[in-house]
Amino acid sequence: MVNLVYNFSMGNTKILNKLKNQIIVSVQSAYLEPLYDEDIMIAMIKSVMSGGAAALRLAGVRDIKNARKFFPDTPIIGITKPKIIPENFTELVYITPSCADCEVVIQAGADVVAFDGTMRKRPGGEKLKEIIDFIHSADRLAMADISTFEEAVNASKLGCDIISTTLSGYTTESILVNQGKNPEEPDYELLSKIVENINTPVILEGRIWTPEQSAKAFDIGAFAVVIGSAITRPHEIVKRFIKKGLKH
Repeated sequence: MVNLVYNFSMGNTKILNKLKNQIIVSVQSAYLEPLYDEDIMIAMIKSVMSGGAAALRLAGVRDIKNARKFFPDTPIIGITKPKIIPENFTELVYITPSCADCEVVIQAGADVVAFDGTMRKRPGGEKLKEIIDFIHSADRLAMADISTFEEAVNASKLGCDIISTTLSGYTTESILVNQGKNPEEPDYELLSKIVENINTPVILEGRIWTPEQSAKAFDIGAFAVVIGSAITRPHEIVKRFIKKGLKH
């Protein structure tokens, strides 16, 4: 893999500008869930776009291609992940883990490739730097999904264009670091530390359930905010109402 000195193309600069200070919606449904049907996912994508989403985060070729067809100018953050997430997912690198996965996402039409940006061993043995360089060689933006501050520092040093807090609380390492924190709240502490110490744009993603939480992220200095389950996963929303809203 050739290491590249990466300079933003005009197109990538425009993509970043479209993301800045905006709400990105993650439209994803797990395999075998009721909403996984292709037509339903298209409808969901159209629905969030009609509500004003500035960009989409999508998993898999099918949904990326469909979104690109209907919304040719909308920034798309693309990932791959297994159809069935293993029970020991906190121990595994499974979000766009290889250059081959990056290629699939790029060919489907993603403007930004998001990938596991932790320092854990990748299943194919590729290095994180190789992943970032491969994405840049295709003139796409590289977005590192991290779970700890140390991972954010490392990803930034390796040349990623965007850092996202996506994996905070979902890796073995971050679960240890986050002991004592409210597991249902966004990781504002991690966001704040990255904003204060790293120049790379940082997106807050994970456990955002209210507009007030999103606004707080922007007040701290988030470059953008990704909202997923609170908008696009009805069964998770219902679970929260049952857990917190039932009269006991």
